Amino acid sequence: MTKINDNKDPKLVFRHVFWAAGFGWLFDAMDVGLLSFILVALRKEWGLTAQEAGLLGSVNLIGMAIGAAFGGYLADKFGRRPLFLLTLVCFGVFSFGSGFANGLGSMLILRFLMGLGLGAELPVASTLVNEFAPPDKKGRIVVLLESFWAAGWIIAAVLAYFVIPPYGWRIAVFIGAIPVLFAFWVRRAIPESPQYRIQRGQPIKFGQLFTAYKRETIALWAVWFAIAFSYYGMFLWLPSVLVDKGFSMIQSFRYVLLMTLAQLPGYFAAAYLVEKWGRKPTLSLFLVLSGGMAMGFGLSQSITMLLWFGSLLSFFNLGAWGALYAYTPENYPTAIRGVGTGFAASFGRIGSVIAPFLVGALVQKDIGYAPIFGIFAVVILLCTGILLLFGKETKVR
Repeated sequence: MTKINDNKDPKLVFRHVFWAAGFGWLFDAMDVGLLSFILVALRKEWGLTAQEAGLLGSVNLIGMAIGAAFGGYLADKFGRRPLFLLTLVCFGVFSFGSGFANGLGSMLILRFLMGLGLGAELPVASTLVNEFAPPDKKGRIVVLLESFWAAGWIIAAVLAYFVIPPYGWRIAVFIGAIPVLFAFWVRRAIPESPQYRIQRGQPIKFGQLFTAYKRETIALWAVWFAIAFSYYGMFLWLPSVLVDKGFSMIQSFRYVLLMTLAQLPGYFAAAYLVEKWGRKPTLSLFLVLSGGMAMGFGLSQSITMLLWFGSLLSFFNLGAWGALYAYTPENYPTAIRGVGTGFAASFGRIGSVIAPFLVGALVQKDIGYAPIFGIFAVVILLCTGILLLFGKETKVR
């Protein structure tokens, strides 16, 4: 495949960039989503404690935190396109390799290396699409890009339901890693961002994040921490929560699949509202309702209530993710957009590292899921308050 000539119809170039980024994002989400189901199988096969399972979820996110910080910086220094390709290769190779892991130690190493690629890719992809998108549709476009993440999780749930029980988790991992080859083939044709080419060679003024853009940085880092802490703490443990509540592995996978389906309409609602209401009010509303649904899910006892609150939690939490990815790049100018987005995502990954391990430790101490999910609700609400206090609306920028 030859590189697209970006002197061609800008709409054609943009569509190619959008779909190439979207499919890569879908395959990444599919692999991350599989981990939540694989944890159930590994706890049985390798005899993992809840704390060890939580560590396995956290180490992947440590890699993502480091990858996000360095990926954003390198994208501003060397360009969006080369990082876009490199991160997918890194993620794909180690994702496939994790299917050969023979114990907790090797799996921890492979998941960490996967996390480096994934963590670097997500802020770079959203920045690249933001810079190619039509000015009057930037917010909606980036939220729609995020919706590929929900599609990836849905495919992961389907794959887990139909493949893991009869064929084992390794086969599911291999199947999930193969499509990354297609995404890499498509991405080779993506041109460099025109906005980046204009700014190329200018020094990266990292200090501006804490001087000229201090308010924006405080608001973004708080929200990224809250949303990553709650998402990875809740969704990586979702199948295990249902198993611990007395459902079989197959039942658990089926119910999580149903809850995951609600993610897509959550993204679509956010995509409409970020242009109708604005980025900040949409993000704030979805965060508050996500916190309320987390509390409701933790208190649920019947399968009906679990499904209702789990589905609404998926709707609002993933809708908030979409709004956040649209909102973040717009807070910074081109010269520090990659590093600003990357470091915000990296700070958020601190929360995502803490949460899975914290849940495992609390479960092992026989702490109930109501107080655990209550912690997520409180963190979300506190950080939403910081967003309302320090955040600025970017729709008109």
